Amino acid sequence: MTLTIQLVGVFRSGRFNDAVREYPAATRVREVVDELGIPGPLLGIVLINGIHAGIEDILNDGDTLCLLPFIDGG
Repeated sequence: MTLTIQLVGVFRSGRFNDAVREYPAATRVREVVDELGIPGPLLGIVLINGIHAGIEDILNDGDTLCLLPFIDGG
């Protein structure tokens, strides 16, 4: 299946901003995160087609997955 992956902030470093990639049917968000080498503790927000989602959600063909890091500040 074809997914559009959007990375925000620090997740872009050494990766990409947006990419269209192929994954097996019924891939979970966690599998994409792991494949991209994104450390789980840094993952703040997951959006599927602009809607808040969870790390264990299953993706569908044509979905847009956006991964945002936790924002640190003080």
